[in-house]
Amino acid sequence: MVLSDQRYFYFYLQYGYDAILTNFNENYYTMADEEKIKFYRSFFYPALFLILLWLIKGVDILFNLELNNFGLYPMQAKGLIGIFTSPFLHADLAHLFANSLPLLVLGAFLFYFYVDIAWMILGLLYLITGIWVWVFARGGAAHIGASGIIYGLASFLFLSGIIRRETGLMVITLLVTFLYGGLIWGIFPQLFPNQPISWESHLMGLLAGVILAVYYRKQGPQRKSWDWGDEDENDDESWRDPQIDDHPPEK
Repeated sequence: MVLSDQRYFYFYLQYGYDAILTNFNENYYTMADEEKIKFYRSFFYPALFLILLWLIKGVDILFNLELNNFGLYPMQAKGLIGIFTSPFLHADLAHLFANSLPLLVLGAFLFYFYVDIAWMILGLLYLITGIWVWVFARGGAAHIGASGIIYGLASFLFLSGIIRRETGLMVITLLVTFLYGGLIWGIFPQLFPNQPISWESHLMGLLAGVILAVYYRKQGPQRKSWDWGDEDENDDESWRDPQIDDHPPEK
């Protein structure tokens, strides 16, 4: 929005020096405006990814393409393509629906708080989880779904807030724990007997998120430190002594 002189005076009274922060093509934004823009943008790519997932599932159902055959088959040559395709494939609409909200929320957290390294983290979670599942998971069936990425995002966001000890990130750690702390049970196959759940994807995604949180701990937002300035080495603290005027003014 462009502020006239009169409106700028009003914004200056209301927001102080925050009234003018940036100037993009003569458009001035308040701090609150920039935070709103950043917030909305953080949902853009996760929402775009979700739209793509639903389109793929819709086309698969509509034309009966049986795309799940392109899932990840561990230790099989035909399953190598699944390293790249499996997160886009879901068993049914219920499976996709269950993954949609966590992907949107956790993805938005990543792009909001770690915008500088978000793509790097997302790409590595994608590849590392897929490769590890291909190497270590059970054979005989295709592993599909984006749950491995979800577990990776959750563990990365959780541990990163603890490692960095930054107030805002600690809040996200608590929020992730509150919303998705129950995900931890998904890595124990004994709790889901006779159910086609890829607990290996969950476990590999969780481990990948932990490793990336530690490896990238010095990149992205950090805990704020305050510099109070250096003390003067030549300060002999003579100012603490009372000052006596030996030359009073003449009368």
